[in-house]
Amino acid sequence: MSIYESMTEWAGTPIVDWTDESRITDPGGTAYRIRITEEDKDTGVAWADIMSAFLSDPRIEELESLVIGDWFPSYETNDLSSREVVESLVAASTRFPHLKALFLGDITSEECEISWIRHTDISPLFGAFPGLEHLGVRGATDLSLGTPHHEHLKTLVLESGGLPATIVQEVIAAELPALEHLELWLGTENYGGDATVDDLEPIFQGTARWPKLRYLGLRDSSIADAVATALADAPIVRQIDTLDLSLGTLGDTGAAALAASPNLAHLKKLDIHHHYVSPETLARLMALGIEVDADDVQKPDHYNGTEHRYVAVSE
Repeated sequence: MSIYESMTEWAGTPIVDWTDESRITDPGGTAYRIRITEEDKDTGVAWADIMSAFLSDPRIEELESLVIGDWFPSYETNDLSSREVVESLVAASTRFPHLKALFLGDITSEECEISWIRHTDISPLFGAFPGLEHLGVRGATDLSLGTPHHEHLKTLVLESGGLPATIVQEVIAAELPALEHLELWLGTENYGGDATVDDLEPIFQGTARWPKLRYLGLRDSSIADAVATALADAPIVRQIDTLDLSLGTLGDTGAAALAASPNLAHLKKLDIHHHYVSPETLARLMALGIEVDADDVQKPDHYNGTEHRYVAVSE
């Protein structure tokens, strides 16, 4: 799935668009997406209208998976953040007693570039939905998680073109004892992605409070070589079974460090697709005897005597 297209599934569940006509027919096996369409914008439909209609669905209280798409009533509105969306979800939380999966911001590039998606403090969601197991957010501008404490959250995905160090620090401070899947799209500094290897060190050392973590994704990173080098001898790699460094600028420096590390031998999968690794170094990774996804080989640009690599998603 390209992040420039609407998601087709969330947390292993297929997504369909909810409408007044289609309604909820499979509340346990389908994720329902609500959003303001272009037609809605032409007719003046606001987020409150969409939410009100959705809450009137006869099977709303059986729903297990919800995806929030475009919430902008128009681009002339002063506040395009997710504030109203979060507030409406929290206010209606008792109507979703079985909600297990929530994705906030399934917005395509045609609707809004990922770096332009504005958020708010989403920390109230953690308290409002104690049964939540999977949470995903696209966009990082103005995003805050607070200091989450959640007993049941298994998946946390933060997609961005640039993830600020402040958010990385909030993630590290989170108490998520059930967390199995952590996916951070680090992005580039040009779009706010100022997290450094030092900021990520508590993750590498396994000192964050996630004893059940099995998938670690540090994706779409402009510092992928430095991240891979630090991970090569990091304790966290001995805990997980999937390491995902895809969509970034990984080259021979980071790949060679991974290939030389004995820590990777027990991994089930290493994902580096969209990378800048040479065939020679790639062959060393393939020789590790684990599953390696090395599709989408990139070639750097050269101008003014300097090599330039690009992450897959930055704007």
